[in-house]
Amino acid sequence: MLAKPSGIPRQSGCYLFKNERGTIIYVGKARVLTQRLSSYFQRAEGLSQKTQLLMEEATAVEWIVTPNELDALILENELIKENQPRYNMRLKDDKSFPFVALDSRTPFAAPYTTRGQHVKGVRYFGPFVDVRALRVTMDELLQAFPLRSCSKHKFNYQQRINRPCLLFDIGKCSGPCVGKIDPDGYQELSSSWARFFEGDVRQLRDLLQHQMDEASAQQHYEAAAKARDGLAALERAASAQSVVLDDHSNLDVIALASEGSRAAIVRFRVRFGRIIGRTVHLVDRSMDEDDREILENAMTEMYLDADSIPGVVVVARASLATSLITQYLSDVRGRTVEVVAAQRGKRRRVVDLAVHDAQAVINRDSLRRQADHNVRSRALQELGAALSLEQPPYRVECFDMSHLQGTNYVGSMVVFEDALPVKSDYRHFNVKEVLGNDDVGAMEEVVRRRLSHWEEHQGSTKFRRPDLIIIDGGLPQLHAAEKAARSLDLTGLVEFTALAKREELLYRPGSSTPIALERGSESLYLVQRIRDEAHRFAISFHRSKRGKSMVASSLEGVEGLGPARRERLLGAFGSLNALRQATLDEFEALAWLPSDVATRLYDHLQAPSIPRPSKGGDDD
Repeated sequence: MLAKPSGIPRQSGCYLFKNERGTIIYVGKARVLTQRLSSYFQRAEGLSQKTQLLMEEATAVEWIVTPNELDALILENELIKENQPRYNMRLKDDKSFPFVALDSRTPFAAPYTTRGQHVKGVRYFGPFVDVRALRVTMDELLQAFPLRSCSKHKFNYQQRINRPCLLFDIGKCSGPCVGKIDPDGYQELSSSWARFFEGDVRQLRDLLQHQMDEASAQQHYEAAAKARDGLAALERAASAQSVVLDDHSNLDVIALASEGSRAAIVRFRVRFGRIIGRTVHLVDRSMDEDDREILENAMTEMYLDADSIPGVVVVARASLATSLITQYLSDVRGRTVEVVAAQRGKRRRVVDLAVHDAQAVINRDSLRRQADHNVRSRALQELGAALSLEQPPYRVECFDMSHLQGTNYVGSMVVFEDALPVKSDYRHFNVKEVLGNDDVGAMEEVVRRRLSHWEEHQGSTKFRRPDLIIIDGGLPQLHAAEKAARSLDLTGLVEFTALAKREELLYRPGSSTPIALERGSESLYLVQRIRDEAHRFAISFHRSKRGKSMVASSLEGVEGLGPARRERLLGAFGSLNALRQATLDEFEALAWLPSDVATRLYDHLQAPSIPRPSKGGDDD
């Protein structure tokens, strides 16, 4: 392991870990370099598994001193973008949504939608989620503020023949190609477009209302009608923008959602009480960053210039309103920025909307990966190569255990083929041999019972031969699975790997050295999805089993009510609470329940001595 260097300064700055080839593998920032770097140079047992891997690979560490922590944050971002270190999280802009662009470099700018890279000198508004609604909005806006919407070639052609096109005749173009409007007048129209997409609908409404009233007073009824139609078009265009706050609110709302190694940051731009833009950043987490660290690092990508920063930024939780974020935004803006957490009211509702949107981004990314055959194929190839398998694993099974304080032990087996779940092959296992709190023993029993059905692909498909079995746990659970295979003389015929819960590192038989899948890789995403599905399946079965156990224990002593009838009761009413609330008539209405048994059941459930189930949470 790399030895701690001497002379680390007690100042703010960035530190860079390098490997034996001199490649930068991790960049971090620190308010006090000596304190932060000292945390890396301690006993390996005190470090997370990911940090252990970093320190095992690193052969040198360097640092760059900065005047303060804010400068360190900015420098860290630049170093990460330039070097793309493998142990740093990766921030990716969501480029899938369109912007409205106005090219201010030309005297008669034409608005257009674009999904490409931003060009200096072009003003961009957005991004916008609903492309169809955006096109309708732009079409309506042309009637209120008729900028040209033709191509450069079309503009030059109409200019050459000195005749305007049809759009001029129907009032959706001001005719700059034939001199019907001068550059200054056209610039006013362009500024009105900009104000609209910045959310200032009220000022534009007042402008058109004034033009209509003035033209009407002077008996210029044609001009008044044109302003009236423009005002109506403006209202139709503005109706597509949701009013979420009062008409005077100018702020940004930022929310973050995480799932496994993925995180999504959503930024809503609220101007004059309306959401006028949305920005999404997808993050590949790397070194156990918490939400605060993710947001701090994302700030330097989300806010690049003073014009993009409002006076108020609203976050979901008080822990995210850090002094470093406040200082960075205020420094870039040149004026004080207030970073606050929304507790209640309209702001809280907008924050909740952003949080749900961030979670939806992660869900859409998950669905995209599942639907793409090439992505699934790459995930299986990456996984097979990382685990040194002879070929990519087509059928993968994953085992997980669930219990309540050592009781009601259950195991679950989920199955994925071609990186997609095969729910018809899922299985539950009631642990029968292991008593007490013994995860390792329970895992051995469940894996042994599954492997006892070992078959090749021919014949019954109830338990087809797996290419890989993932054990949710660490080395002890992996050794238990190997022991189960040895007891059935299947050693070497089964490929096992264990997935450590917290660190998300893989272990292989015969080695205590963990395997770290590349952050953001399709293989890591697949393994996490399989593990999460196994966990969900185990918990759902455990809760069902526990509910049946509670019903059975609560109904003991009711003469004539055996296990079969208790099972049918639970199926009919769903829960013990529902049984307690049922009337005698409802019990007597059950054709398969004798009247005298129904009466005894009702009296038993209404007796005050029957204990009520608590509402305590699960200990999974």
